[in-house]
Amino acid sequence: MARICELTGKRPMKGSIIWRSGKAKKSGGIGTHITAITKRRFMPNLQRVKALVDGEVRYIRVTANALKQGLIVKAPKRTWKKEAATKA
Repeated sequence: MARICELTGKRPMKGSIIWRSGKAKKSGGIGTHITAITKRRFMPNLQRVKALVDGEVRYIRVTANALKQGLIVKAPKRTWKKEAATKA
């Protein structure tokens, strides 16, 4: 399953890790130097949420940012009880 937000379309981004060695000049060293650059991926903060979509309740994967902005309508709490559970 792809790591993509169903509302905003946010997906993993490419980036890099930069390794530095040495002591900073302001700390009394001769300066830092880059020793390696490796690729990495920035993943979106996806949450699985029960939401109202087209009048029906279903699970969707959305970013935490979309939740904070209030882009989704959360599903109402279930008030009815199962009949089989009450009889048993």
